[in-house]
Amino acid sequence: MSSSAPVVSASVASALLFSNDPATIGQIAESLRQLAISVEVRTEAGVALRMLSERKFEAVIVDFQLGLEAEVVLRKAHLSPSNRTAVTFAITHQDEVAVARRAGSGFVLERPLTFDSISRTVRASYGLIIRERRRYFRCPIVIPAVLRQHAAPEIHCHTVNISEGGVAVNTPTPLQPGVRTIISFDLPGLKSRFETESIICWYKEPDRAGLQYLSLLLAQLSELQGWLSSKIEESLPKSVMEKFQPGENR
Repeated sequence: MSSSAPVVSASVASALLFSNDPATIGQIAESLRQLAISVEVRTEAGVALRMLSERKFEAVIVDFQLGLEAEVVLRKAHLSPSNRTAVTFAITHQDEVAVARRAGSGFVLERPLTFDSISRTVRASYGLIIRERRRYFRCPIVIPAVLRQHAAPEIHCHTVNISEGGVAVNTPTPLQPGVRTIISFDLPGLKSRFETESIICWYKEPDRAGLQYLSLLLAQLSELQGWLSSKIEESLPKSVMEKFQPGENR
């Protein structure tokens, strides 16, 4: 990939980059943007650590030129409730690779960096980054849904968004947090009806509620994950999709 490739404005994932080297920051940021990954750059360890505690990132990249601080940030990412499963990268020299691996880096970007070497490594990890995005992705979609509770009339409502772990709905009937219910709806493009036991996590007047799935079957989870992945892929710019076509070497 060359630096003259078209700029991608939309992003489907986000990365935290901890580095204070302008050249490195420029190369990494540009390479990620070409793959629709937005970049938050932090040059101070304290600020990077705070970001990890406050926000969710699909990827965390640390520059081992910063020494012990880089190890601290990388280890913090693995301990962070929101970012412990993020895809991690270490920017290193050849003699630092073993240290980076021990600190928990999943991928290594070895100096001297080039746009091509960065692109190859990020493309190799792209499936993991998209999978990480899917885990927290809430697909905005309005479709009819039905809630069924024991010894109570059915509640007909509409979804607001659907995720791997639950669903938000607009409902004409107030719902009580902590109550279990069966939710069912038809996902566009799928033949089987999605139905599972859920628990009402929250209700906000006048008509919004959030439900968490309780007993998804493996087949249901796989189907839901595939559907969500397809929605993420639909949001990828054409220029990004073309990079993953067979025979594409950019």
